[in-house]
Amino acid sequence: MAATISSCTSLPISHRRPTLILGQHQPPTGHRRFSNAPLNSVQRRRNSTHHVASVSTTDRPAPATTAGDTGRGSHTQSQATKPPGELAARWREIHGSNNWEGLLDPIDDVLRAELIRYGEFAQATYDSFDYDRFSPYSGSCRYPAETFFRDVGLGGAGYEVSRFLYASCNELKFPNFVTPKHKNADDKLWSESGTFIGYVAVSTDEETARIGRRDIAVAWRGTITRLEWLADLTTNQRPLRDLGIPCPDPRVKVESGFAELYTGKDVNCRFCKYSAREQALAEVRKLVELYHSKGEEVSVTVTGHSLGSALAMLNAFDIAETGANASASKKAPVCVFSFAGPRVGNLDFKRRFETELGVRALRVVNVHDRVPTVPGAFFNEKAFPEAVLRAVDGLSGGVYTHLGVLLELDHKASPFLKDTIDISCYHNLEAHLHLLDGFRGRGEGFEPRGRDPALVNKSADFLRDDHMVPPVWYQAENKGMVRMEDGRWVLVPRHRDIAEHPEDTDHHLQKLGLNASS
Repeated sequence: MAATISSCTSLPISHRRPTLILGQHQPPTGHRRFSNAPLNSVQRRRNSTHHVASVSTTDRPAPATTAGDTGRGSHTQSQATKPPGELAARWREIHGSNNWEGLLDPIDDVLRAELIRYGEFAQATYDSFDYDRFSPYSGSCRYPAETFFRDVGLGGAGYEVSRFLYASCNELKFPNFVTPKHKNADDKLWSESGTFIGYVAVSTDEETARIGRRDIAVAWRGTITRLEWLADLTTNQRPLRDLGIPCPDPRVKVESGFAELYTGKDVNCRFCKYSAREQALAEVRKLVELYHSKGEEVSVTVTGHSLGSALAMLNAFDIAETGANASASKKAPVCVFSFAGPRVGNLDFKRRFETELGVRALRVVNVHDRVPTVPGAFFNEKAFPEAVLRAVDGLSGGVYTHLGVLLELDHKASPFLKDTIDISCYHNLEAHLHLLDGFRGRGEGFEPRGRDPALVNKSADFLRDDHMVPPVWYQAENKGMVRMEDGRWVLVPRHRDIAEHPEDTDHHLQKLGLNASS
């Protein structure tokens, strides 16, 4: 998120990632407890055997396992820890109807499982992103929507991707990537300015029955490209109305960099001719209308990590403000599960978000992570009482405050994690999910519930060395290079079209009173 977080010299990203990514390494299912002892070779073999066995339980054949994707399973960790039937009866409470009162300390097991589940949805945006700067598809999603969750190792998630989201920040007029992806004479397979920024997914019929409602999940990715870094480092505020987001109160302001990435478009790019905002709103509106017309209960759950958290807050506000969550008959509740997110707006943004629109937000942070302390390093909710902040905001602006309910975690509580000066580890999403897995309550110690600690080192070097898990182990064999019959090594192109925008996008935007064609 912030410039101090970068840990990769070749690519300015918020938490270190390998060049090419394969499917997510999955934890074993069930309530297996981990001791604090190092993971010995017998444990690792047992884990690996369990992972491979779990692949056979999926309803589709799994891809062949390679050295780079050992252990791709078909069940999410959250499925392993959720009591059957309990979520369906309590989903409104878990979704924030009472602002999670009494559920955080000690943490409610059903809520913990849901936080991990949506955290994995956010993690999937990283695991599916094409990081290879030499690839003509760099910046796109590596997998098709039809098999997305299976391909990232979440084959048992119970959701289906209905739309990918793409973002551009064309106003900044900077290249997104170090290496140009296309020569002038080439037919452009992908965009120089647009990037895959997230997706909209909807629960299947089976999952809907288990969780008690039809859930529409919107997941947003954190910082990766140059333009996203520039958006992160912007600190000035602008009224939402000036950014094209309808809001009756001109005092409601947000950080302009986040908002420009959310609302920016490039009419010359077939993937970004609609802004990320327009893409998400149109899809949510379509799905809400569809399932309300069938008489179903519907919820909208928005999640994201780092920059993705800021986009999730903006998107949840926008969904409620425009009425994308409402049909003629009813309104779907909107909730945000945020991980390691920065501040987004001022006190009036918070008031409008929480009180007037009734959006619920639960923020999960590591107390040692610096990203949630910005922007608003001087004038924020921790530094001054609200009366002082309102006075300053009225005079000069620049006041920022966090939204929602806070759940603080401490990486020093985990005996699996080592002391390190690499502050990017404190911000790492997999580390947050590990901390959630072992969190019981303040002062209650650390008790892992079964999520594999090895996942922490997927893209980091945060596990203690005596656990014998290599750092940044989650990558493709030979970084995707394949040896051809003539002996040459090449990066094999993807022989598929990248999904563009549904033809009904304008139709659903017009229903929201938005004209996106220009």
